[in-house]
Amino acid sequence: MKIKNISELLITDAMGKPLGMIVPDDLAMIHKYSPVILLDEIKQSKRPEEIIEKNRIFTTIITIFINAGAKPQYINQLITDNTDMVVSRFIEFAIQQLGPPPTKFSFINFGSVGRHEQTLNSDQDNAIIYEDVEESKNKSVQEYFLIFGEKLCNWLDKAGYTYCPGDYMAQNPKWCQPLSEWKKYFSNWICYSDEADLLQTKIFFDFRSAYGDQCLISELREHLKAVIEKTPRFFQMLSRNILKLSPPLGFFGNFVVESIGDQEKAFDIKSAMMPIVDYARIYALKHKIDIPNTLERLKRLLDVGVIDFQKYQELKQAYSYLMQIRLRHQSDCVSQRIAKINNYISPKKLTYIEQKILKEIFTQIKYFQTTLSYDFTGRLDGAQ
Repeated sequence: MKIKNISELLITDAMGKPLGMIVPDDLAMIHKYSPVILLDEIKQSKRPEEIIEKNRIFTTIITIFINAGAKPQYINQLITDNTDMVVSRFIEFAIQQLGPPPTKFSFINFGSVGRHEQTLNSDQDNAIIYEDVEESKNKSVQEYFLIFGEKLCNWLDKAGYTYCPGDYMAQNPKWCQPLSEWKKYFSNWICYSDEADLLQTKIFFDFRSAYGDQCLISELREHLKAVIEKTPRFFQMLSRNILKLSPPLGFFGNFVVESIGDQEKAFDIKSAMMPIVDYARIYALKHKIDIPNTLERLKRLLDVGVIDFQKYQELKQAYSYLMQIRLRHQSDCVSQRIAKINNYISPKKLTYIEQKILKEIFTQIKYFQTTLSYDFTGRLDGAQ
């Protein structure tokens, strides 16, 4: 209601019959536990240090919603909305300190943040695209945006968004480039990458602007579509990359686990979810769907007839259930004061029913991979 500037919210039953009305006064008692209030406080912050201080309580607030059973896509959206607000305010502070940008730019997020699928342990995956300028101005323009990116990434790290281990961040000169250079990046990834290269770069295809000029993003998307259309090889390479990632289920139906440090044997649920994310991405790229979010991509694929309703429901429910398990595990990490929130699930800590559901989901994922393999490689052997 706060974000959309809605003063009254009508509540109906499943048939659309009005049941009542919610107004802001009804919510006064829970305001102090609301992420919306935190968003407003971040928006009103006068200094970066205020945001860094206020954002420390956000994880605790989100765990309350997770433990209360809120739908995982709502949790993902709340976390992403908060990140977007933090980023926007930090950018405004950076501009105040450095002066106006020398040209149009866009600060982009990719990966899980770009897909609106952020969880409690997402690190930074960001970059800067700026408008091409005269050659004589190139050096000074990039210097501005590199200082800008360094400030921003540093503040984000202090606010709880850790540095990307692979250095995919706006403070890295490689990812702070003019539009023409970004077009070259995507052209090279599409035309010349092998399977190993795409393992590192495919997350760049889930990008969106968090702040700045949307025209730069639109132009980059149109370039991306044009190059893909002329390069059928790209889908074959991307599909082979995807098919290398198998769900953690062995030949005899047992979970495939590994020892993770001092923990019990476990599997990485983030990796287990990636085949569904990859499935939605490759079909979205094939059919020129610009949406980065996995569930929204699947819905659009249903709408345009690429997948049928049954497959849509299976993929949606599988993804949502895996995300729910992942978020609940991360909430437990917070409750147990584990220093680093992780994605490692020990099957022994799951109920028998949860194990059965997960095994069924992983079996279905293998089936979806078989379909993908046939569509893009002409083979029926699924995960490789």
